[in-house]
Amino acid sequence: EVQLVESGGGLVQAGGSLRLSCTTSGLTYVNYAIGWFRQAPGKEREGLACINRHDSSTYYADSVKRRFTIGFDNAKNTVYLEMNSLKPEDTAVYYCAAELRPAGIGLNPFLYDYWGQGTQVTVSS
Repeated sequence: EVQLVESGGGLVQAGGSLRLSCTTSGLTYVNYAIGWFRQAPGKEREGLACINRHDSSTYYADSVKRRFTIGFDNAKNTVYLEMNSLKPEDTAVYYCAAELRPAGIGLNPFLYDYWGQGTQVTVSS
């Protein structure tokens, strides 16, 4: 059974940093991509960044390209999202998701098969 668990959310002041983690299980024998998404109240879910397990290739949304970094930790069962220079508009629930056997790399949420429960990030001004 595939499971994704996010952690690391919280309250931070504008300009600060947070590191989110997505711990995965059940993905040992398949290629996959992990994506980070967020959803603010009243807004659509937004794709932020993704990484491919096979070659560690990454893709970022323009809105976060120079502020957020995605990567695997040493154990490779955890994907982090390092967020710097945070702004109040970054306030949202952040989700990680897994796409099994990805044909490419991208942030279309409809291509992702499994989702975590989300972690709240609040950036105060």
